[in-house]
Amino acid sequence: MQSQNRILDDLARAANGALGALGGLKAEIDQQVAAMVERVLRSQDLVTREEFEAVKEMAARAREENELLRARLDRLEGGAGREGQDRPD
Repeated sequence: MQSQNRILDDLARAANGALGALGGLKAEIDQQVAAMVERVLRSQDLVTREEFEAVKEMAARAREENELLRARLDRLEGGAGREGQDRPD
């Protein structure tokens, strides 16, 4: 009976050791994959979220300014057209 317990204890220790080794292997594989993904992303010349948000904000401001200038131009062109129509020949 005691020999069976000893065999089971040995098997349990071996299984725990194997699981510990697999856990370490998984961590190392995860680290290697993360490093590989980072290298690939850097080689793709991608922008960071902060850079993207800054350019997005600049584009929104430029669009806003363009709309204001277009409205001003429409007012100026509309005013010149009316002045010519209001004048007697």
